[in-house]
Amino acid sequence: MNKKALLLAIVVAAATAVQAKVRLHHLVSDNMIIQQQTDVRLWGWTKPGKKVTATISWSDQKSEAKADKQGRWLLTVQSPKASYEPLSITFDDGDGKVTINNVLAGEVWVCAGQSNMEMPVRGFGNCPVDNYLQEVINAAGSRQVRSAKIPSIMRMTPQEDADTQWRESSPATVSDFSATGYFFAKLLNKMLNIPIGLIEANKGGSRVESWLTKENLEKYTQEPTDSMGIVNFKKEWDYHRAMLWGNGTFNPILNYTVKGIIFYQGCSNVGDPGNQYSERLKLLVEQWRKQFGLGELPFFFVQIAPFDSGDKQGTWNAILQEQQFRASQIIPNSGLVCLNDAVYPYEGTQIHPAQKRKVGERLALQALNKTYGMQWLMCESMSFRDMQIKDDKVMLHFNNDYGSISRFEDIQGFEVAGNDRVFYPAKASHFWQPGGGYWDECVVVSSDEVKDPVAVRYCFRNWQLGNLANAAGLPLFPFRSDNW
Repeated sequence: MNKKALLLAIVVAAATAVQAKVRLHHLVSDNMIIQQQTDVRLWGWTKPGKKVTATISWSDQKSEAKADKQGRWLLTVQSPKASYEPLSITFDDGDGKVTINNVLAGEVWVCAGQSNMEMPVRGFGNCPVDNYLQEVINAAGSRQVRSAKIPSIMRMTPQEDADTQWRESSPATVSDFSATGYFFAKLLNKMLNIPIGLIEANKGGSRVESWLTKENLEKYTQEPTDSMGIVNFKKEWDYHRAMLWGNGTFNPILNYTVKGIIFYQGCSNVGDPGNQYSERLKLLVEQWRKQFGLGELPFFFVQIAPFDSGDKQGTWNAILQEQQFRASQIIPNSGLVCLNDAVYPYEGTQIHPAQKRKVGERLALQALNKTYGMQWLMCESMSFRDMQIKDDKVMLHFNNDYGSISRFEDIQGFEVAGNDRVFYPAKASHFWQPGGGYWDECVVVSSDEVKDPVAVRYCFRNWQLGNLANAAGLPLFPFRSDNW
């Protein structure tokens, strides 16, 4: 055999050997974090009908699966208790072994939503994140948080894999992590002292419909799901398209064993009629829980921040906030965080506010309290409970004040109206008197312009910042007592 033929034979043999090896999903790879102390799903592809065996470094357990007619296989292994000890997993289909290394057991969360979840620690153009350089410096020597970013792509049909890889947090990598996700993970890591993994499956500008399946869209909405209808629908705004982002960006992660989902989305649904947003968000959560097949996964999400879209006095932003609050009441095992205080006064027209630490940490408080059993940890914002009218004043009580409000005087953000439905800025202050009656302690609001008040609103505008919070410093949710 001449040298050229020999070289060709070697290349062909090497290529055949590479192709013969079992292929893993991109998320099943070096540096991955697996959900601790559960049956962890691992999956990939090989020749149809072949048996794949997984051997794990932390026990003598072996798991097997047989590939289906398309070559797909999925098996489960029992994961160990969370720790920082590097683990390895070897897969063998009889034609070659593949080993993944530096695997950690910990807690895995999905970071879903639109651009405010996608926004990295480095920020976007003209959209910085507070304390960016300090966060980069603080990441030195810290590899407790890892992340995998799923490429944001549109597809007509559900995709099975995604070109991604796991990244360890470090000064060189942390800039590209979701800022909200990273601050969420950092606080979980600090409080639980275990590794935290993030799977970032999101897309800027996407609507809640962007993530619904074809079946749900056709059953519950009028959104187009055929190729012609989708192409013609707002084609100048690809990020608004229904179904396609779920097919391309979310479907590839559905076999992964996760602990829960955090979600920051809503801006692209401002203007939805009636209860449409809250009902469709509930539908989406039900869909994801069914698709993951892991029970009633915790779902913690973010109320959109105040935003001046050209009409500060308008209410369409507030109505979407109201819909998000309603969603938190109808979605079981969920929690909502308020951002009314997480926007600087000069950020009225900034759709990506800089204070992402507040966002991530408030999501983490929800998870620590409701998922990890730290019920002593205050995690809820105040919300409107009831009111009574006494002469020209309105007495207000709130849920979740934890026994305190943040200030007694100079309370900003309230408005009152009479029967003419015209709202005027209200004076508000803490009210207390001894005696043990219902009105012994409350917030009292009034306006010199309204002698017979009938309704109260708090920060129920596109752009209106209040300053009332509870004992934990968590702000009062915007609300209205009327339905006008």
